Amino acid sequence: MRFYNRQQELAELNKLMAQAKNGSRMAVLTGRRRVGKTLLSLEFVKDKKHLYLFVAKKSEALLCQEYIAEIKRLFPDAPVTGDIHFFRDVFKLLLQIARQEPFTVIVDEFQEFYNINPSVYSEVQKLWDLNKAKARLNVICVGSVYSLMHKIFEGSKEPLFNRADRMFMIKPFSIKTMAVILHDYKIKNPAILFDYYLFTGGSPKYIDLLVENGAFTFEKILKFVVDANSPLLNEGKNLLIEEFGKEYGTYFSILELISVGKTGRSEIQSILESDIGGYLDRLEKDYAVIEKYKPVNAKPNSRAQKYKIADNFLSFWFRFIYRNRSAVETGNFDYIRDVIRRDYSTYAGKVLEQFYRVLFAETGRYNRIGSYWEKDHQNEIDLVAMNDMKKELLIAEVKMNRAKVDMERLKEKSKILIASYPRYKVEWQGLGLEDVDRLIQG
Repeated sequence: MRFYNRQQELAELNKLMAQAKNGSRMAVLTGRRRVGKTLLSLEFVKDKKHLYLFVAKKSEALLCQEYIAEIKRLFPDAPVTGDIHFFRDVFKLLLQIARQEPFTVIVDEFQEFYNINPSVYSEVQKLWDLNKAKARLNVICVGSVYSLMHKIFEGSKEPLFNRADRMFMIKPFSIKTMAVILHDYKIKNPAILFDYYLFTGGSPKYIDLLVENGAFTFEKILKFVVDANSPLLNEGKNLLIEEFGKEYGTYFSILELISVGKTGRSEIQSILESDIGGYLDRLEKDYAVIEKYKPVNAKPNSRAQKYKIADNFLSFWFRFIYRNRSAVETGNFDYIRDVIRRDYSTYAGKVLEQFYRVLFAETGRYNRIGSYWEKDHQNEIDLVAMNDMKKELLIAEVKMNRAKVDMERLKEKSKILIASYPRYKVEWQGLGLEDVDRLIQG
């Protein structure tokens, strides 16, 4: 699959590189795994003089041997003396070379130094502060463990706090970008675009896997994802166990419950029979795995809130793969696929609501977009979009098939909501998959 999107990030990286000619610059690329951070950094430097240094899980001395070999390949006259066993000496050498000519260095999986030698960060900070003004080094630090990258560069007590000139939070592809990708493969069916959104959440890596394996129907997607040889079968564990550490069992239990619709703190606690407030806070703030949401008109201090898994693939994985791990262990993938087929319409209905909220956000016409419900989850409304400047209020019911929308019932449920905005022009809509193209093109 060719490189898509990221024009804004590439433009900002080019600005930093231009500034590095007058003094070193540091950029940080972070975000969930599989979101395309490494690919973006390599796309940026493909026609530029650069070094790519990957922080593998091995000793610092062995890493330095690899890095010095790369430096000598790009700079044959580099002033390397003796054996180098510490990254501080590699970084010092890079800054020394950059005094003579500008270049870019990418340090991928930068957070891994926490496990190899945590003092690297204070050593880099000291060298950076002493040499950045005289050198012309453009540094890009890439990291996948969100909690550690946040701590390294945004923790006020950490040595590299405030050292990054730009922090990029790389997000999954937008729905419009996914539509462009599928169009390039001659797929224009909005149902397949929605299936890609549900299964991948816009992750470039997962989209690439599906398109390269010709998975352009629901059944082909299902067969690829749920199979003994699927690279996605253990993906949830691979993504999160390193983040969560030894307490991953509790975190996984919470995420499994959220994936099956137990979205309130009290109902999760009643099932697990323990106080999980701290876990929910860390899942949201430290790991960025879940998000909390409130009725679109809720006040900031309102306790009427629910939780959702931020990543669609992880939501699917916990709902259907992790929840059926016994079937995974016994290799009964036909059973899991049958469960998915049975439950797909119910599960997809909630995802479709989110799909449309994202589509409406991408139009740029509204400043507030969300869902709505009243006490005890009464009068739930799938989508509410507001333009407070123009005093416009859109209220919509979302179904896989628009014909199933009951417009009279929708208007009845929205009476209290509308009463809160007496001067707003109100529009009601029923939305189904047949409306996707209109919103994308509009």
